[in-house]
Amino acid sequence: MTNPLKPAVAASVTIAGIVALLSVAGCTIGGKATVNPQTVEGTQTVCASCHGSDGRGVSTTFPRLAGQQAEYIVAQLKAFRDKSRADPHAHTYMWGMAAKLTDETIAGLAASYSAMPPAPGEAGDPALMAAGAKIFAEGVPARDVPACAACHGDKAEGAGAIPRLAAQQSGYIERQLAAFASNARANETMHDNSKNLKPDEAAAIAAYVGSL
Repeated sequence: MTNPLKPAVAASVTIAGIVALLSVAGCTIGGKATVNPQTVEGTQTVCASCHGSDGRGVSTTFPRLAGQQAEYIVAQLKAFRDKSRADPHAHTYMWGMAAKLTDETIAGLAASYSAMPPAPGEAGDPALMAAGAKIFAEGVPARDVPACAACHGDKAEGAGAIPRLAAQQSGYIERQLAAFASNARANETMHDNSKNLKPDEAAAIAAYVGSL
């Protein structure tokens, strides 16, 4: 299997670059480095089986991590580790994978994935994308659905703990919106934001952000 931290992957992502990024991810460095680059490298090789060696995923079951916000990745991996994120796919795929990750390895993984070039958007049905663009920018005021852009940004790139949605696979986004709406994935803000969405509206939003 291709090693995701070798020079051919993610263009400019190197071990030195990852270490430099760890200060952003909240890790102690500079004489007291607590991240073992080989551990991050080996762990990411395992992650590649679902998320791809380039972080761009292998199916719509798994999210694309390349270019994702580092703070968001840290939060999700810790939630998998402590089992506070308990949606079905989290339980099936990630509880075991994250169980023994240290904070330092989590920080290293987040720094590495966030530095990878994100996947390009994939255009879908024009009418569906147009409908999604309108909801993303304006929400559905009649049903108290806020504009997605208010938190995720005009280009769906996210910030900090708010995830990047741009170029995420549409099938994955649809499933997450359904999980938030049903509280299978517990998040009070996203439950409130998604519970009044109709399935075709969720599909439109997913198609739109997937095209960005």
